[in-house]
Amino acid sequence: MNYLSVENLSKAYGEKLLFEEVTFGIEEGQKVALLAKNGSGKTTLLNILAGLDIADSGKVSWHKEVQVAYLSQMPVFDPGLSVLDAILSSETAYVQAVKNYELVMQLPQETPNYTQLVEGALEQMDRLQAWDFEHKVKEVLGKLNIKDFQQLVGNMSGGQRRKVALARVLIDEVDFLILDEPTNHLDIDMIEWMEGFLSRQKMSMLVVTHDRYFLDNLCESIIEIDRQTIFHYKGTYDYYIEKKAERENALEQEVLKARNLYRKELEWIRRMPKARTTKSKARIDAFDVIGQKAAQKLEEERPEISVKARRLGKKILEINNLHHSFGDIKTVQDFTHTFKRGEKIGVVGPNGSGKSTFFKLILGQLKPTQGSIVAGQTIQFGYFSQNYLEPDQDKKVIEMVKEVAEVIPTGESSSMSASQFLTYFGFDHNTQYNFYRNLSGGEKRRLQLLLSLVHNPNFLIFDEPTNDLDIQTLSILEDYLSNYTGCLLIATHDRAFLDHIVDHLFVFEGGGKIKDYHASYTEFRIKREKEKQLAAKSQEPVVKTKKEMPAQSDKPKKLSYMAQRRLDELEKEIAELEKEKDRLTHLLSAPNADAETLTETATKYGEVESRLDELTLEWMEIQE
Repeated sequence: MNYLSVENLSKAYGEKLLFEEVTFGIEEGQKVALLAKNGSGKTTLLNILAGLDIADSGKVSWHKEVQVAYLSQMPVFDPGLSVLDAILSSETAYVQAVKNYELVMQLPQETPNYTQLVEGALEQMDRLQAWDFEHKVKEVLGKLNIKDFQQLVGNMSGGQRRKVALARVLIDEVDFLILDEPTNHLDIDMIEWMEGFLSRQKMSMLVVTHDRYFLDNLCESIIEIDRQTIFHYKGTYDYYIEKKAERENALEQEVLKARNLYRKELEWIRRMPKARTTKSKARIDAFDVIGQKAAQKLEEERPEISVKARRLGKKILEINNLHHSFGDIKTVQDFTHTFKRGEKIGVVGPNGSGKSTFFKLILGQLKPTQGSIVAGQTIQFGYFSQNYLEPDQDKKVIEMVKEVAEVIPTGESSSMSASQFLTYFGFDHNTQYNFYRNLSGGEKRRLQLLLSLVHNPNFLIFDEPTNDLDIQTLSILEDYLSNYTGCLLIATHDRAFLDHIVDHLFVFEGGGKIKDYHASYTEFRIKREKEKQLAAKSQEPVVKTKKEMPAQSDKPKKLSYMAQRRLDELEKEIAELEKEKDRLTHLLSAPNADAETLTETATKYGEVESRLDELTLEWMEIQE
């Protein structure tokens, strides 16, 4: 069944054409990703589909029985609503029953007619069989860490309001979800839970996302807005990249061929006699078509740049027994680390676990409760914060960059002008001379990112730089950081970004505890899941039937010869691996180790840990 049909849709703002005569459809149960550069009209298209904006031409048709929910990037709530009222704003009987039940359960027992109110709420839940729905509400709110149901939405931060809006659309019993950047402001655990939750739902979905793992794990097809039209791809993000490259290469060949033909036909037009035959008129019409194709702009190939960071001295940054707390809340507890040249570290942990506080301590914006942070004299920090820039809205983009630096060194003997650097990060000539106030949210974040780099810092601290950036910009940033020779600390919920860029992880485990994992994010995640499984297995009660119970004997069951032999082998191998792990840990802590040795050692450490986990699990299974 076709849920959504879009036919020949066009939209422009003034002279800026966003898309023209785009056509696509989404079937029942289909989950589709929508990709495009920032400023290309993704959010505008979603607003048109949701009925919040009007197209210039074309038609949007929904199946008459389809219920739709929309998560916008900037959700609007009545500031006087409580969280519970905002989330359960639907008028369905299920929602009203759950809302009433939640309110009654929070009443004090001394409330008049308390018993009758509770019994009435329970009877209503039973009658509507709303307990499954109530369980869904609890699961969503718990996973998104929404606890205070009576807090007013008007008193919440932008990120918290986004979570409330996300909870509302996930809880609603709808057939079709429209999601605009649903992973923004969520930590990685929340994103991975949401992936599983949405993959279990039978609903259809159209989602704008920059999270490549989220896209691959959830969506089966991709549509892209490019050159004001729509392109369709079936498959994963890697398949999309491959086919997009093939399409762009074919287009380039067509345009170059058209340009050669145009030049020849232009000579004929200039020499053509005034008396026009039917044949010559047809050739003139064909000439106009060739001219339109030849006039198409080809994607400019991004130049490879050799990133030049300021010189780093021997002493970079030393953190010694660092402690910090806000009252009784510990944010950092007894953390020590000496940074090495070229080190790239991912910082992960739940929202509110202290990642931003840790960055501010390093930058000197906060003072430690105990311990010290000593920066080398050559350190020049580049900081990208979660907060938006608040510049003069009437300044042009190029002016804002030139105020910082007109020329940006990019190698030992090379440099870029401010305009070239803007072009590298995806700002075309027209956008460079546009006013800041006219930029989209993603373009503003991209400009903020660029401004943190033009100083040529040798120590970058990025706090969630991937929020609101499109996939193309993330790819550019990955290339830039891959060539970056300074140190990098980056907190991001983009798992693909972490896997591609960082050498190891600082994992914030809560209560101020920070653990250093010498592994990629995916390796860390696999290891943590194994640890959880082992912990759960060790706590499982052993239930035996009468047949399995030993007959009046307290003697433990003996292992078979082969099992005992394998157990002995495992104990020896585990002991050897533990020694190797200790040796590698010592090497990783060596103060004078070079980057190449550290990388090799970290890789070996991950392999040893993975093998150790496998053997330990086998040993436990034999023992059981």
